[in-house]
Amino acid sequence: MWTRTGFADEIADDLAEQIALLTELGVKYVEFRSAWGINVLKLDDEQLARAKQMLDEAGIKVSSVGSPIGKIFVTDDFEPHLADMDRALHVAQYLGAPNIRIFSFFIPEGDDPDQHRDEVLRRMRALVDRAAGADVVLLHENEKDIYGDVPSRVKGLADALACDHFKLIIDPANYVQCDARPFDEAWPLLRDRIAYVHVKDAVAGTPTIVPAGDGDGQWRELIAALKESGYDGFFSIEPHLADYTAFGAMTGPTLWAKAHDALVGLFDEVGVEYA
Repeated sequence: MWTRTGFADEIADDLAEQIALLTELGVKYVEFRSAWGINVLKLDDEQLARAKQMLDEAGIKVSSVGSPIGKIFVTDDFEPHLADMDRALHVAQYLGAPNIRIFSFFIPEGDDPDQHRDEVLRRMRALVDRAAGADVVLLHENEKDIYGDVPSRVKGLADALACDHFKLIIDPANYVQCDARPFDEAWPLLRDRIAYVHVKDAVAGTPTIVPAGDGDGQWRELIAALKESGYDGFFSIEPHLADYTAFGAMTGPTLWAKAHDALVGLFDEVGVEYA
């Protein structure tokens, strides 16, 4: 069974509006990144409790905390970031989320990423150790301009950090924007470590994001390979079809629904069951 989830904060800032569209589309999970325009790690305890109550009443569970952990420069002070990690773990446990989305640190422009490998791994191991203590899985997203943005370095991270508490997201659009072919280059290296899928597509050589299957993300090949491999997990809709930055996006309900329908269309093409 493949399960739909998504970044509902791209629907609207207001959590009630997010929940309304998820309910209309029959999506029973959310990758919780923000509510009321506030990042999930900045919600105070009262706001967090309100969010949980609203999600619980709607019958929507949290597939992952869409945290910004790892979205600082590898040269920035790391200690304050560990406090953010502790908050992320608390939020995940409070919301019943099994996963936290993370990144592997921005690399200063012009630097060779490999010169920062040891420091990246030191920081990543510290994050993984904390996650293991809380029995939460860290999901690494292949974001442009971080250390783990291309398949070879993502594989290096997966090999060095191999454990039950560190797994991989495959984001085809992000690979396209790093001039990497998601199916031809990423899938063969990473297929055994992929535990989560981010759903968006991109047009090679441009900043243009499009619905899954409409760009160069090799979505049909990936969907077929995931089916053949026995993948059993989440597909997280992250449309980015309107305004977006490195830390979030606002797509709106109409385009979010369009991105959702594109994913469901791909599911129907290969004849898989989904929830």
